[in-house]
Amino acid sequence: MNYRSLKEECYEANLLLPKYGLIDLTFGNVSVIDRDRGVFAIKPSGVDYTVLKPKDMVLLDLNGKIVEGELRPSSDTPTHRRLFQAFTTICSVVHTHSRQAVAYAQAGRPIPCFGTTHADYFYGEVPVTRPMTPKEIKTAYEWETGNVIVERFKKLNPEQVPAVLVHGHGPFVWGPSGKKAVETAVALEIVAQMALHTVSINPKAKPLQQAQIDKHFLRKHGAHAYYGQA
Repeated sequence: MNYRSLKEECYEANLLLPKYGLIDLTFGNVSVIDRDRGVFAIKPSGVDYTVLKPKDMVLLDLNGKIVEGELRPSSDTPTHRRLFQAFTTICSVVHTHSRQAVAYAQAGRPIPCFGTTHADYFYGEVPVTRPMTPKEIKTAYEWETGNVIVERFKKLNPEQVPAVLVHGHGPFVWGPSGKKAVETAVALEIVAQMALHTVSINPKAKPLQQAQIDKHFLRKHGAHAYYGQA
């Protein structure tokens, strides 16, 4: 089968990570899924972004079987696969080690919704997972990383909060396309930086009132959204 467009979308989304300063070295990856064919593309493990090519993208099915590709897929592939299985409306997953978001993950703290910039993208705080157990770490670490994310979202809507901080690790973000998921990853890093500045200025700062969170999120998302062009 011809997966050229899927590989190209994945490749182009991965190149946006260094462009927007979301990664250092090779710390990060993007995957994109073709839901109709049940196949997703992901960046190969450890390949420098400056030499990456569309043909290097590795294709796998949702059982983890390699469908096409000569290189090893990202070590985070099982996490991406678990999220694609659990969050059936998403079409792309982004993982970065962007510094401000990682700071919150390392502190084991969610990112509070202090302002409208945050509320434009996330319907409330960006959650953090619980610490993983030694057994989870020693066995199928990357798969279990996906499981703790899914566990954290038992009472959350992944379309309303399209990001999570994995405790001690970093952010995973998702969306309806590779480009949109990377945009949300950029927004996550921006609001993480804003939150850090907010608490440095006022350690007792309170989250934005719910009415304003509702207004800003719902005017951009959902059936009654009116932001932007039709």
